[in-house]
Amino acid sequence: MKKSMTLLLSLIFVSSALLTGCGGNNNASSNKGDGNATATNSAATNAPATEEPVNNEPFEMTIRHTQIGADKQKRLAILEEVVNKVQEDVPGLTFKLDGVDSDVNRKEKLRGEMAAGNPPEIFDLFGSPDSKIYAKEGKLLDLTPILEELGIKDKFSNLDPFTYEGKIYGLPIGGSGEGFFYNKEYYTSKGWKAPTTFAELEQQLADIKADGKVPLAGASKAGWVPLMLANHLWSRYAGPDVTAKFATGEAKWSDPNVVKGFAKYKEWVDKGYFKKGELGFEYAEYTTQFTSGEAILLYDGTWKSSVFKTGQSGEGLIGKVGFFNIPAVEGGAGDQTALMRDVNNGYGFSASAEKDPRQLAAVKSFIKNLFNEEMQLRGLVEDGVLPAMKIDQNVLNENITDDLMSEIVGVLNNSQSSFPAFDSLVQADVTTEISNIQIQKLIGDQTTPEKMGEALQKVQEEANAAVE
Repeated sequence: MKKSMTLLLSLIFVSSALLTGCGGNNNASSNKGDGNATATNSAATNAPATEEPVNNEPFEMTIRHTQIGADKQKRLAILEEVVNKVQEDVPGLTFKLDGVDSDVNRKEKLRGEMAAGNPPEIFDLFGSPDSKIYAKEGKLLDLTPILEELGIKDKFSNLDPFTYEGKIYGLPIGGSGEGFFYNKEYYTSKGWKAPTTFAELEQQLADIKADGKVPLAGASKAGWVPLMLANHLWSRYAGPDVTAKFATGEAKWSDPNVVKGFAKYKEWVDKGYFKKGELGFEYAEYTTQFTSGEAILLYDGTWKSSVFKTGQSGEGLIGKVGFFNIPAVEGGAGDQTALMRDVNNGYGFSASAEKDPRQLAAVKSFIKNLFNEEMQLRGLVEDGVLPAMKIDQNVLNENITDDLMSEIVGVLNNSQSSFPAFDSLVQADVTTEISNIQIQKLIGDQTTPEKMGEALQKVQEEANAAVE
């Protein structure tokens, strides 16, 4: 979400003829012209209509989503509402909802289905680099004409992650930023406020540890979880633009400042700032450590704010959670206020829909009913997902009613720049190396920051050579 937002204009709804698969009667438009038109029109009024029949035959489409688990129930409810609306719009349509873990969907199921040429008709899609790879292979539906028809092509804050050769192949469902959630109640008991310097942050971590508490929630069975924080650390030391330079060869994973980021993460591991045994914990446990009060800080995406709402797992911490950005590190490169922000999570559509008018009608209805101001605001208010579409700041202010989300928006607005997560900037082989091997080896004391940088750079150079 960009700081400067403009009011979302009314959507241009697709005609009911398209949404129902009806051919329509174009006689009226064809009777314009010479003086015989009047006689022709008069005769037409007495003639029976010749509309093509609506195809009401039952058909099924699959939606692969990642809204599974207790903390994603509100997100799933929004999707289910959209599903019901689309089924009403398109005669004969029944959707099958296929819920899969996001990591499994991205790295296993969807990759295999794309290779076999049988992806679901609608699916959770990661923007860059995934959408560009699948678009290049002809696996994704070109959404450009649909967005133009619906009048929403220019209503998104950023479609770059889903754009390939000037065409749009996916849509972001929302935006996110990453930073520290902290237990305000504990901080107040210590007379603390959110740290404004890196030294202050490290002193707080040490004091929390000395107090017998877990300073930082930890769950590293899935490598992307610890890499959220590690990514921000190496971006503080080496600059927010460094990761984008790995694939171009302008920077290396083994550069001293990048290694400093790895070293700082390892230092925090060695000092016992994360819960012991974190390599065996799943992401759900990561959240529980914080909501239970066991861990005082949780580095996560802004989407996590959804758990601190009535009826959710963090309900007991409503009004007791704050959010802050990582403070500047001494001697760090580039903008030290930079925040990890992206719009990489969204939906894609199988290219096969273009050959089936009813599937195409369903895709148009799905986009119309999900990607609009109402649903974007509901995602923000109910689920803590930042809008991916442009919404007037006054409208946002009117809809943000809880203190935590207001605090998050304030942190986002105070950052002077942003950078995307590493896995949207480097090749899949590099992502696999750091997510499935190197970060766990670092945490498990099986490698050093220097060796980690060297190993990653070797894979990076092989990946770079493969695309030359």
